[in-house]
Amino acid sequence: MMTKVNAEIYQMMLVLEQYSSLREEVRELLMENVTPLKLQKGELLMKSGDAPSAVYFVRRGALRGFIDDEGKDITTWITAENEFVASISGLDGSTSAVQTIEAIEDCDLVQMPLLLMEKIYELYPETNRIGRILFQQYYMDAERRALIVRYAKAEQRYKLFLEQYGHLSNRIPLKFIASFLGITIETLSRVRRKILH
Repeated sequence: MMTKVNAEIYQMMLVLEQYSSLREEVRELLMENVTPLKLQKGELLMKSGDAPSAVYFVRRGALRGFIDDEGKDITTWITAENEFVASISGLDGSTSAVQTIEAIEDCDLVQMPLLLMEKIYELYPETNRIGRILFQQYYMDAERRALIVRYAKAEQRYKLFLEQYGHLSNRIPLKFIASFLGITIETLSRVRRKILH
């Protein structure tokens, strides 16, 4: 019978196996070294300037990344269940995190140490394929986010947000969506009224 911790890690393995099957040895390494982590809404997973030590899998909840621009925080990404979260700039172990990561909702995460990830890549080269696919996905998501804020009209930005993040539109506070889209909350409220009515 699977324990609660094993069940939590099993959810992450199911997502990984969408990209490539995992050897039993890799599964055992994950079971032995990956740990659950809970965050309360508003709690920080990582601060800008921290030295990242892990990659996180989101089992439940939503998080955002943001930067501080002269006292104003700007949401740069939003993510939720069955996604991986990390400071990409710090994955090489030599660079500190650029963004702060905050729980938007209560979150259940799974924490995989970077050293474990590197060990698995080294011992089981086929797992590099999973890493490559995940990084490609992360890059495509970053490209989509960058394109959204390039559109001049707020209405077009919000429509694209709904296309890509519609499943989160009623879960994420409007102030974070507005910040993510590079518009004021007043403009977002006006656009939402126009689109939804």
